[in-house]
Amino acid sequence: MKDASPDTIVIASPHNLRLMKNIGVVIAENSSGKVGSRGAEVSLRARCDVKLAREILTASEEAGLPVVGANYGTFSGELSNMAMDWGTLIPLWFFLKQNRLKSRIVIVTPCREIPLEQNLRFGTTVGEVGEASVKRVAFVASADQAHAHAAKGPYGFSPKARVYDRAVVRAIEGGRLSDILKLDPEMVEEAKPDSLWQMAMLAGVLKVVRMEGALYSYQVPTYFGMLCAGYSRRRP
Repeated sequence: MKDASPDTIVIASPHNLRLMKNIGVVIAENSSGKVGSRGAEVSLRARCDVKLAREILTASEEAGLPVVGANYGTFSGELSNMAMDWGTLIPLWFFLKQNRLKSRIVIVTPCREIPLEQNLRFGTTVGEVGEASVKRVAFVASADQAHAHAAKGPYGFSPKARVYDRAVVRAIEGGRLSDILKLDPEMVEEAKPDSLWQMAMLAGVLKVVRMEGALYSYQVPTYFGMLCAGYSRRRP
């Protein structure tokens, strides 16, 4: 991300707005928040790319997708400030704070109550808007994998957690991320991931922007799987 130095980072988080039967596009001017654990705390405030967010919103509406623009506080200005959830803050803290990037952000929120294909089509729209823009745009699918790896975890244990995570790893390593759209919904429900819907958006982006993926790491440190992968544009 540091090498790419994007003007705008579009980030899809499972922990921001949960809009029933609708994908969300945050059109607030700012987003800020903090997250802490065991006495440690990190915080972040970022400027949003309202123009690009509205372009994504308009293009999605024109494509017939169930999408809603969301603001908070005031229409504009400093108090137009959407709360930054941990699924947004944690990756952006590394990108913006550690890498000292000045990128603006666009927060989008997937939807689990609509067909998975519509999340993919939204990602396709994001890819098209990004490609048409003069800005350098990056897309981040912020996502934990299956949450049912441990009996003592809050979601209990299911052997389907391992099945789900292995399928995701294979899809990434095989360069076929869109294979995740074929996963059995009952298996997904038992595995309890937070990742499928954002990754479907990423799969949509990849239909427009030809990129090569690399799996950096996969671990199960507690009750949920953690996976890190990166995609970069293919050279001509």
